[in-house]
Amino acid sequence: MTTPGGSWNTDADGSGEPTRTPGYRAWISGLVELAQQAFRRLTVSAARTPGRLSMIAAGLVTLTLLVGLVSTVMAQGKKDAVDGLLEHREPVTAEAQRVYSALSDAEATAAAALLAEESETERLRERYEDSIAQAGASLAKASASAQDVPAAAEQVDIIGQQLPVYTGLVETARANDRQGFPVGASYLQEASELMRSAILPAAEELYELETDRLAEQQRDARSVPVFTALLALGLVAALLATQRYLRRRTNRVLNPGLVVATVAVLVGLLWTSVALVVHGVQVGSGQRDGTEQADRLVSTRIVALQARADQTMSLVARGDGDRHTEGFSKLSRQLGGSDGAGGLLGEVREQAAGGPAEELVNEAIENSESWRRADERIREHSDEGDYGAAVELAISGDDEGAAQAFHALDDNLSQAIAEGRQDFVDSTTTASRALHALPQGLAVLSVVAALGITVGVGERLREYR
Repeated sequence: MTTPGGSWNTDADGSGEPTRTPGYRAWISGLVELAQQAFRRLTVSAARTPGRLSMIAAGLVTLTLLVGLVSTVMAQGKKDAVDGLLEHREPVTAEAQRVYSALSDAEATAAAALLAEESETERLRERYEDSIAQAGASLAKASASAQDVPAAAEQVDIIGQQLPVYTGLVETARANDRQGFPVGASYLQEASELMRSAILPAAEELYELETDRLAEQQRDARSVPVFTALLALGLVAALLATQRYLRRRTNRVLNPGLVVATVAVLVGLLWTSVALVVHGVQVGSGQRDGTEQADRLVSTRIVALQARADQTMSLVARGDGDRHTEGFSKLSRQLGGSDGAGGLLGEVREQAAGGPAEELVNEAIENSESWRRADERIREHSDEGDYGAAVELAISGDDEGAAQAFHALDDNLSQAIAEGRQDFVDSTTTASRALHALPQGLAVLSVVAALGITVGVGERLREYR
């Protein structure tokens, strides 16, 4: 086999092992000699001022373009990350939240519909169907993002498999109740147990996974680009050192080209610093006052919905409803504490203080207290054996009834959640605008700086010709 400068031969014993010919060794020696000659020329050139200046210019231009490239990629990455929060990650998290809330609302409404008189049944039936439809639509949207996360995909599968079973049980309960068969209550209890044991835990896990992914991307968006900052500061130091070197060599205070380059780099550094500070503050504000506050409000609303389901299921079960009565008492304390103004509601009131959701949370606390008082009257009627009065107080839309207080509570919490989401959108949009045109600007400034270096050092080189 022939090679440049020589050929491959086999050894004398015929084993086929290749040996290098003298021509091959000469070719390798020639390459080494060329490298040595280039190094000697570089050393000689560096010993003279023109050669040294050329090397300095080449190094500065290379460093400038490298800093420009790294900074541009970093700025574009930050902008893409924050735009991704707005356009994809937060909407997916909101869909997961809607799945969780809609399923909880469906459970609460299904029980109320079974208790209601004919005049109220249709309205509650429509609300139940709307909640199931909302859960299905939101699940479809959330599932697309969940496919790349096995744990999330698993929860989507659980909900998708079990939700038809749940709705089938509810329909069976409704059909039996219309015919006056008491077994309808048993089917509804079975449906509620399926919702509590399988469907809602899966919806909660899906929501928490999506919330964690959102928080992680928000942290990434706020991260400080340390490497880029060090590169930029190193470039500034190199430019200043070069100007000092030229001043000693030429006795000239300023080099216009290097001044332009330094100003361009400093403008880029200042622009980037201000933009990233504003960006980080706004992303942090959107996380603190937007997504985190909305997340706490979602948890509060879910507890309220589950408490409502227990309240109505305790009446559906009639003499066998102690478990649901205890469940309502436990969830009610979790929601409002011992006095109705503590618990989760007290926490979200502190978090919402001074914000757009503060008034809504305060109204929700009042609704919770009214709801608790109505439940006390429901238990009194139930303990006295006046089942009809207890159901009427739990289901009717009277101002003093439990249904009115609960729905007012739910509406206020839903509006507060919407306020939290809007706060996130507003803050994150401001963060995105802070980075507007920054990648393009940094690219242009790096080219200006590189040209300034080339012209500035080139002028000094011409003086040696």
